[in-house]
Order: sequence, then C-alpha cells, then structure tokens
Amino acid sequence: MPDLSRLFRPRSLAVVGGGAWGEAVLRQAQLFNFEGSLYAVHPSKPEISGIRAYPSVNQLPEVPDATFVGINREASIGAIERLRKLDAGGAVCFASGYAETTLIDHTGADAQARLLRAAGDMPILGPNCYGFINALDGVCVWPDQHGCVKVERGVAILTQSSNISINMTMQGRGLPIAYMIAAGNQAQTTQAQIAETLLDDDRVTAIGLHIEGFGDLRQWESLAAKARAKNVALVALKVGKSTQARSATISHTGSLAGADAGAQAILDRLGILRASDLPSFLETLKLLHLYGRLESNGLGSISCSGGEASMVADMAVDYDLTFPKLSSTQEQALKRALGPKVALANPLDYHTYIWRDEDAMTAAWSAMASPDIAITLIVLDYPRSDRCDPVDWQFATNAALRVRKGTKRPVAVVATLPELMPESVAQTLIEGGVVPFAGLSEALEAIALAAKPLAPADPLPIFDKTQSGSGETSPEFESKQRLASLGLKVPASVRTNHGAAGVEDLQFPVVVKADGLVHKTETGGVILDCKSISEVQEAMDGMQDATSFLVEEMCDGSAELLIGVTYDEAHGYLLTLAAGGTLTELLKDSQTLLLPSRPEAIEQALSKLEIAPLLHGYRGAAVCDIDAIVAAVEAVQSFVIAEDGRIAEVEVNPLLCSDTGAVAVDALIRENP
Repeated sequence: MPDLSRLFRPRSLAVVGGGAWGEAVLRQAQLFNFEGSLYAVHPSKPEISGIRAYPSVNQLPEVPDATFVGINREASIGAIERLRKLDAGGAVCFASGYAETTLIDHTGADAQARLLRAAGDMPILGPNCYGFINALDGVCVWPDQHGCVKVERGVAILTQSSNISINMTMQGRGLPIAYMIAAGNQAQTTQAQIAETLLDDDRVTAIGLHIEGFGDLRQWESLAAKARAKNVALVALKVGKSTQARSATISHTGSLAGADAGAQAILDRLGILRASDLPSFLETLKLLHLYGRLESNGLGSISCSGGEASMVADMAVDYDLTFPKLSSTQEQALKRALGPKVALANPLDYHTYIWRDEDAMTAAWSAMASPDIAITLIVLDYPRSDRCDPVDWQFATNAALRVRKGTKRPVAVVATLPELMPESVAQTLIEGGVVPFAGLSEALEAIALAAKPLAPADPLPIFDKTQSGSGETSPEFESKQRLASLGLKVPASVRTNHGAAGVEDLQFPVVVKADGLVHKTETGGVILDCKSISEVQEAMDGMQDATSFLVEEMCDGSAELLIGVTYDEAHGYLLTLAAGGTLTELLKDSQTLLLPSRPEAIEQALSKLEIAPLLHGYRGAAVCDIDAIVAAVEAVQSFVIAEDGRIAEVEVNPLLCSDTGAVAVDALIRENP
C-alpha cells in the first residue's frame, strides 16, 4: 500500500500551473493558514498569488511533500514523472481526459496507463480529482472554495466526485470534518487504501465513503479489519441501485441478484453501514463522531407535543428501533418533574407545563436517559431567528447539555425539519456531547444504523476467483448429479430417450420432464403425478418436440426455495436465497449473500425471507428441517468453490422443504466460456 503520510500531512506544498485552478489552490492554502512552505511552479510567471514561481519542479528549494498538478493531461504526465524522480511525497492530478473518457476518447486509457508508469511508487490522487482538505493540520490542496474549518478531531469523508465533496464541505449541520478527500479515477491510490491510511490518525472519529465501485475486494477486507480493530465505524453512501440486473443469465437468479444486491452483500459482510441518502449519510457520521456504535436499538423519545410523539413512533416503524417500556424508577422521576397531569409513556409527550423551567426540563429528560435506552431523543424545533425570538429555546439547549453532562448517556436533540436546527445551535450541542440531528427521518435512520450489530470479527475471505470453463450449460440430470456429488439431496430418477425402461424401479407417483429445457413449466415440458408406466409413456408421447426425458420420483414439501449462485465482476460470487417455484420472479422475495457464507449467516438470511413463516410451521403445518436446508445451500456453494471459478451460474429451483429434509427437484449449471 502506498505511503500517504507525507502527502496528507505535508510540511511543504507546491503548485504546478499558473491558471485559475493553480491560483485557487495557493489562495485556499493561504486562507487555511498553511504553516509549511508554499511554492509555485510556472515556466514564465515570476509569481502566482503572491508566491514566488520557479520554472520547474527540479529548481524548487526543497523536494515538496505534496504537489498539486494543475496543467493539461499530457503535461501532467511529465510533471508527475519529474516529481517521482525527485522522491516527492505525492501529488494530486487535477487534469481530466484519462480513463473516465474511454467511451468517447480511445486515447484516455493509454494516457492513464502512462500516468501510472510516470508515478511509479509515488502516491497520486486522481487523475480527474480536486484533491484533499486536512482540517486537522490546516492543509488545503483544493482548487475551489470550500466550507471546512480547522477542527481538533472529526470525521473523514472520501468520494470519487469532487462536486459532491464540495457540497458536503458546505453543510451547516455542525458536523466536524477532519478530512475531505476526492479520489477521482483512483488510477493508483484507491478509496480503501486512503481510508486505511486515515485510520492511523487517532483524531479521525469515523469514516464516510461515497462509493461508486469497489475494485480490489482484498483491499476492502483489509480496511474493514483495521477499522474494527481501531473501533472506528465506516459508513457508506453506495450509488448504483438503478443498475439493471445482468442480461446474460438464463435463470431466475439473475433478475434477483442485481448489481446492488452484490454491493449490499459486500457492505454487510464487511460491517460497513449504509446510508440511504446524502443527508442521512452526514447525520449518521455525526452520531458516530460523538458516540460510535450504539449499545442497542432501544430509543427513548421525549417531546412537548403529542403530534411529535406520534410522528416519532410512526416513522420508527420503518427502522429496526424499539421504545423500551418505562421502568418504575423512570416513572417516579418523571412524576416528580412533570406532576400528575402527564400520561407517562415512551415516546413521551411531556406537554408544556415545565417549558422555560430549565431545572425541571433537565430532570424530566434525564429520567428518560436510563441505562437500558441506547440514546435519548429530545424533539425540539428551533424558530427562525430572522422572524422570531429564540430566547426561550436557550433553556431547552441548556437542559439538553445538562442531561448529557449529568447522565453520561447518549443524548440527541432532533429538529423534525432539517432547516429548524440552526448551525450555531448544532455547534453548541456537539461541543457539549449532544447530537444535533437535522431532520427526524435522518435521525431515525442514523440511530438504526449505529445500533446494527457488529459483523463477525473474522469474516471469510470473499470468493471472487474466475476462470474459463467449458462454456456449456449442463442439462438438469447432469446438473443434479454434479451437485449431488457435493452432498445436495436429489430425487431418484431415470434418464431415457423415449421408452419407460428402468422407470419400474422408481416409486410412483413420478414426474416426467423434457430433458434439456430451462423453463419447462412454461413450455409444457413437465407432467406431474404419473401413477403408472402407461401414464409415463403417455406423458412422453405428448411432448413431441422432446428427444430425451427425465423421470423422477415426486417429492412433497411445505415450502419451495430457490438457491442461486451467479458471478458478478464487481462483487464476486453472489449466493441468492429466495422464494422458489414458478412465482419466483413475481414474488421477488430474496436475500443475497457472498460466497462463502457460514451456516449461521445462511440461516439468518432464510429468516429474513417473507416466506420464512412457511419454514417454521405456518398455521400448524410441520416445521421444515432448517439444518437440511442450510446443508443444501452449503452443498451448492461448496460445488462452486470446488470448481475453482469455472462456474458462471448455478440455480436450484425449487428446493422442496419439509420436516424430513430438503430435496432439489430442478437444477441448472452454466460454466464460464
């Protein structure tokens, strides 16, 4: 991994290029009171933004720790090479026109390859990126305005989009941003590597990652392991939900395991929290900055309005949050503070009897902050200061700060509307250890994410190996036999060209299938419940286009599942568990894991299916053998791994599940070409 320490915490900064962008970098460095040496490089200008300019990097008084290269694509490659030969600490490559333009400019990929050769082992950010801001040490290698201020500790945010980076620096939510880093094309230095480097800075309290794609999964595994060891939470804003499922698949699995399912599976495996949108992303980072992960999903809510109490309760339904019942100790403390006219509950409407009484407000709110509640939420919307007098709300702010100081428990003040949390109030609250949430839905999502259980401490390495196979799709009979060799239970069967020879050895009733068809039910290639040899022969005769048949014993089950494995270039092998049978694509009831998955993870995924009640004995039906189902899933994933990356797709559908076991009555295997 590249050594980024000199680049991110430099004692000297050089800017190559005298255009508007280079001038902006020097100006921003000066405004940020950069304490190191500042240099400009330009072939003809004597100075830039009041900084002496040197004709070449080779003529600088010292080798720069960090360099902003703000010149055109081809010139940047030469400048990067000269910096590398000088043993510079690293560079930001601002220019575009590299691999990001491949679809419209065939020279872009070649230019990026030459840039990488020029850089060698010297770290570079980009190309096609703005650079970074280190607000802890007053370092700004950034060619535009920004909203960061110096902080003593805070969160680090990494993006691929420079514009989104700028927007996030302008937030007025009180979130202390320690680092803002735009990675651009990630041609050499990736988000995962950058984030892992930032974990060495103990002033970083949480790391936010705006992710467009993962790249090297081993790097992400390394990052997740180090973050867990450092007890620093990672939260992602992963884009790509709208990407269409792969069209190359020929089974149901492809429509269920779209690109985003793989991304979510990786985040879950690595224990990276995922926010649904940008505001929730920032609010989650704010909570993690102050408290890290929460002890549980138990939430206490207190407000002076029944409408707000109801709103909190209703909106929390969409999240995995609970409202623990008030204990007798809490009730007694609340009665002392609120009097006899307030109905006690959680969420609590404390009315306005104690408004402006800071001591009573502190006592009531402190009563909610009990040890069995992970965080106490104080609902409080501040009035517009340009039209109203906010002086009364100072009592509430003080009370919230006193609750935190007195109880030492996690406390948050939430404005139901984001614009009703003034930035000045947010800063005061966060300095006092109280989370200032801007927006109720964002607050609830942040709490739910911070309360998620930790992922296993020793996640299995993601299996993402792939290599060429035969390129063939195995017929059902052969697919079942191959999977059965790894332990998958399949029905007794006979394969025949047309006659019923050997069928007499099977136990009737049987099913007759046209061999070689993928979706047999839709094409009339399946006849069920044949009770005799003559019915078997009649079924074969009715399938005029079929030349080969599969006759197998009928199986019963109280639930039908699908087990599917597909290969995703971005995420490795995806294991899909879903409601099976002919309605699979209609129901779209599925869970996606990565290969390999442990038995407990498989069982947990099964429990999340909408049809899970069928597995556990719905309305008096027999309870399915969960151990047998898990064993069937393990057999499928063991087969794929044993094939060492030659498999493109496997699908078992349906797996008939009952109290006596789990039997695969149909299966398909497709190999990589």
